Amino acid sequence: MAIVLASASAPRRALLTAAGVEVLVDPAHVDEAAMKASLAAEGTSPGGVAEALAELKAARVSARHAGRLVVGCDQVLECQGRCFDKPADLAAARRQLLALRGQRHSLHSAAVAMRDGARLWHHVGRADLAMRQFSDSFLDSYLAAAGAAATASVGAYQLEGLGAQLFERIEGDYFTILGLPLLPLLDFLRGQGEIAR
Repeated sequence: MAIVLASASAPRRALLTAAGVEVLVDPAHVDEAAMKASLAAEGTSPGGVAEALAELKAARVSARHAGRLVVGCDQVLECQGRCFDKPADLAAARRQLLALRGQRHSLHSAAVAMRDGARLWHHVGRADLAMRQFSDSFLDSYLAAAGAAATASVGAYQLEGLGAQLFERIEGDYFTILGLPLLPLLDFLRGQGEIAR
């Protein structure tokens, strides 16, 4: 039986499918901004925010799929105490990349698995990335080439493509950077008998 992915993220679906996991996509529709504001007011860490949002998404979708394993995911980008969201448009993506230029930032990627509303497993991965001091002209050409894809992730980049040129150093798991702690999730799925051991 396919697992249910409570996310509309094409990269997450592609990662699971490429790893041989049958996936049914059913995105959760939650007010992430309100939840993030509430968690920030409580002093929740970036990893804690990602985990709480992943759990909320899994819980929302689990109610619609009796007996099925549902995986909710979320990712938070933190740089010097500030958390970033997906940019609304290319102008916002440009401002965000200028704020990250020459800086180190962290990506916190969380996954939570539920069945019938019961939380069975969770994992929060962290990767640290250092952006290089790219030129304004490179940024302009990058955004022109990336187009709307620059607004599809919290970092305004896709490391698996042209976005790799924005970086000088990366520490951490590649899958975590793409928004899914894939290896721990696969280990959990094997333990649950959802995929072959």
